[in-house]
Amino acid sequence: MRSIRAAAVGAVTLSLALAASACGGGSSTGGGSNDSPKTLTYWASNQGASIEADKKVLQPELDKFEKRYGIKVKLEVVPWSDLLNRILTATTSGQGPDVLNIGNTWSASLQATGALLPWDARNFDRIGGKDRFVDSALGSTGAEGEDPAAVPLYSMAYALYYNKQIFADAGISKPPATWDELVADGKRIRAKGKQVLGAEGSNVSENIHHVFVFAKQHGADFFTADGKPDFTNERAVAAVRQYVDLMAKDKVIPQGNAEYAQNQSVSDFAKGKTAMLLWQSASANLKSQGMSEDAYGIAPVPVRSGTPGTGTQVNSMVAGINLAVFKNTHNLDGATKFVKFMTSDEEQGILNKAYSSIPPVKNAQSDAAFNTPANAVLKNTLATSAAALPQVADESQFETTVGTAVKELFADAAAGRAVTTESVKARLLKAQQQMPAK
Repeated sequence: MRSIRAAAVGAVTLSLALAASACGGGSSTGGGSNDSPKTLTYWASNQGASIEADKKVLQPELDKFEKRYGIKVKLEVVPWSDLLNRILTATTSGQGPDVLNIGNTWSASLQATGALLPWDARNFDRIGGKDRFVDSALGSTGAEGEDPAAVPLYSMAYALYYNKQIFADAGISKPPATWDELVADGKRIRAKGKQVLGAEGSNVSENIHHVFVFAKQHGADFFTADGKPDFTNERAVAAVRQYVDLMAKDKVIPQGNAEYAQNQSVSDFAKGKTAMLLWQSASANLKSQGMSEDAYGIAPVPVRSGTPGTGTQVNSMVAGINLAVFKNTHNLDGATKFVKFMTSDEEQGILNKAYSSIPPVKNAQSDAAFNTPANAVLKNTLATSAAALPQVADESQFETTVGTAVKELFADAAAGRAVTTESVKARLLKAQQQMPAK
């Protein structure tokens, strides 16, 4: 999912929503397409520094689409804090958009509702073919063995952003490659009166992304081979504890960050308050907040030891945004044209430049803008050392329950309560018990 993702938590009971018989979008109420072949409704996720910033990026492209095809697109940019529940409500009420953005990690969960259009060979042919897209992006479009539930739109990876001046003032010549190095660098940075590493402890989605990567580095999975939750296995517990210990024991994440929500850690980094930031494709966001690209460097996320690579050296989840169509849209032809337009080589270049993301369309990646040193880090990570979150039907519940467990553990650390293997396991057990029964 996107770098600006906040916790997708709310009143909708996920297990009930996902089990319900979904009827999709395109209704004449609630923002649907009102049966007109000349109108589409589009829910876009909040990718930029603000909803208004997204509108400035998207509206000129939607106007271009209308001029080309004679179809007006009614845009709504939905905050990440609302998006998942809005989508789940739409799958059961029938009052949703024609086309929508989804976090790629939700693909299998939303696929299980039956509300989204399957992208079979025929539908892919209508937008230029499946082979236009890179494999890593296609790996997060739905359950294995099924036709994808969505099409890749923006690809992203986590990286370590570091403030060059703060590093120089602390006498640090290069970014840390391992967590031990990061902790050691943190002591030198704190000695100069600066905060070390920004995090968003109350941001459930960011929490799950980070502990997923830590789990991979520990050789752990949160699900068994047959898709059952296994949150309390020894390696998963150790991984979650290592992440929370960056605040509780190592003192590199400030205690105040336990209450941080969407974008607050990015803002601190942009203002020079913190030396480092773990984030997805952050350059556009930092620029919008006035931080010069010369002021920071970008490096791979640290690993436990050695150089990032495959297997236990995973240092990012496969992040990104997919484009989906509600199956019962009243304007399937227009919706398909819109997906083709948004994933065209030209639009992929325009949109991914605007969001400092990587095009999941192969041809668009040849643009020089996506081959800068900074983007090379992201592209290399996606190609060699990123892993997709579990593409299982209960994935969105996993994000919510485990992400909330980490939020609670950060709250413990900030309050001075001990974070132990036992307390971590207890929180993860609570999370596992909240998952739908198998």
